[in-house]
Amino acid sequence: MRGGHAYRKNRELIVAVSGSFEVEVDDGKSVSRYLLNRSYFGLYMPPLHWRSLVNFSTNSLCLVLASEDYDETDYLRDYMTFKQLRST
Repeated sequence: MRGGHAYRKNRELIVAVSGSFEVEVDDGKSVSRYLLNRSYFGLYMPPLHWRSLVNFSTNSLCLVLASEDYDETDYLRDYMTFKQLRST
């Protein structure tokens, strides 16, 4: 499993360059799961969406394109803090 966090302002595009994996997306109200297994499809992740990448196939490769430079303060690593921000 990878991810398990959200961002305050960063946006991402997640692509399975090879192999496959699932992205579990929580918007604070519902949870959806997306199978990524084609290098020509990506999943857009807006800010304030909790994501977890799970069920990686053997030798899979994930590419994540980010809209922002790395900033530790942009991460939401506590799920309850994320839920509180989503409810306001």
